[in-house]
Amino acid sequence: MIRLQGVRKVYDDGFQALKHVDLEFKEGEISVLIGPSGCGKTTTMKLINRLNNPSAGTIEIRGQNITAMDPVELRRQIGYVIQNIGLFPHMSIAKNVGVVPRLLKWDKRKIEERVDELLSLVGMEPDTYRNRFPSELSGGQQQRIGVIRALAADPEIILMDEPFSALDPISREQLQDELIRLQQELRKTIVFVTHDMDEAIKIADTIVLMKDGEVVQTGTPEQILRHPANDFVKSFIGKKRLHSDNDLEALPIVDEVMVEQPATAYPSRGLAEALKMMEKRRVDSLLIVGRDSRLQGAVSIYQVLDKFGEEGMTVADVMKPVQHVVQSGTPLSVALGVMSEHQLSNLAVVRDGNQLVGLLTRGSVVRHMAEVYAPAEKEEPVYDGT
Repeated sequence: MIRLQGVRKVYDDGFQALKHVDLEFKEGEISVLIGPSGCGKTTTMKLINRLNNPSAGTIEIRGQNITAMDPVELRRQIGYVIQNIGLFPHMSIAKNVGVVPRLLKWDKRKIEERVDELLSLVGMEPDTYRNRFPSELSGGQQQRIGVIRALAADPEIILMDEPFSALDPISREQLQDELIRLQQELRKTIVFVTHDMDEAIKIADTIVLMKDGEVVQTGTPEQILRHPANDFVKSFIGKKRLHSDNDLEALPIVDEVMVEQPATAYPSRGLAEALKMMEKRRVDSLLIVGRDSRLQGAVSIYQVLDKFGEEGMTVADVMKPVQHVVQSGTPLSVALGVMSEHQLSNLAVVRDGNQLVGLLTRGSVVRHMAEVYAPAEKEEPVYDGT
């Protein structure tokens, strides 16, 4: 869709912003340019709509060299969303969204219909917002208007220059979700500039990581997380995000994550006793074990209540076999795969001879992840009396 070949950009003061960049942005994908300040990501994006011109090399859109195109006509065919939104404060929301269609001399009725369609697309009721002004909207709402203004003339290409970076974290995450949802419907070719790796991983089909005017690595988020090209990429991604195949040995085993004393009962327990034990442990099921701690089955609160009126029954009468277990020492990733495949809320961990040693639960996994990824506590300064 968009191809840069041998592109260089040198400014009048001699600063070399881009050094022989070869890139291709695929049709219908979100391609994210990311890197430290001054790496050339915004310069690269601005070359696409000729806000900058290359010092060398070629830029093509659908095989056509853009230097042969009228820059004004080119820009009217490309949507553009920037960090500071750039809404016209004296214009209503409807007029802001319809700016480019009016420049393209669309029929008034067609523009009005398009404005209402786009407002509805981002969950903003047209009758409520059409005649408001930017100052009457929140920051997140203004940014939504910025996004749909870029979509108004139905361009194939949209350029987004750190569009969400000025927003609070909640609004930012909401708009990232909105962009992903819109892209699933519209399949535009989007070039998105950000400095936030979490944002890139979340929204990108392809990530282009840049440094000092050069492309260091290009790939899907999964490829870059698993196979960083060099130490710079590893450092920029951050250690906690990396998932190299070489790190498999470092993954925890189920024994490190499981609940070590899950709620259990002997098969001879009555149903009233079982119900009381569930209440005390605040669980909705019990694992049934013999005196030798071997796992015999499981019983849920629903099975107990179903037969509760029949006196003399024990949990052995209502328990079901445990169909899925994992052995002690199993990697957590394997156990989670079993839970996901069979839609299990928990998974018993056993040793040789089916001896119960623990229970892997969704809660225990979440607690483990919270401990692993919790920010390191800052050391309190020590007063030495001086």
